[in-house]
Amino acid sequence: MDYEQTIMQIIASSGEARSLSLKAVRTARAGNLEEAGEMIKNAKTSLTKAHKVQTGLIQAEGRGEKTEITLLMIHAQDHLMNALTVRELAVELIEEIKERKALELELKGSVN
Repeated sequence: MDYEQTIMQIIASSGEARSLSLKAVRTARAGNLEEAGEMIKNAKTSLTKAHKVQTGLIQAEGRGEKTEITLLMIHAQDHLMNALTVRELAVELIEEIKERKALELELKGSVN
């Protein structure tokens, strides 16, 4: 696999993870917590794929193989770090949504 294809794998997997994470928050807000959990799990799988590609590049450089630093590589790294952050925040937001929904149910029960 050539260098550009390798970098594109990082971008594609990271982009998928970011999209899944944001969609998971919207899904949780709509009340579909189980589906949101699956999306977060799939986002982690996509991030793992991207991270494995990144690790391969780092290991190759450690073996003395020179890695060309291009704007595309910087873009890929930016995508990966952004996706990691978005997923972490999505997990926190979903936990808050779960707590809010539990409180809403508790309040409904005490009103009736």
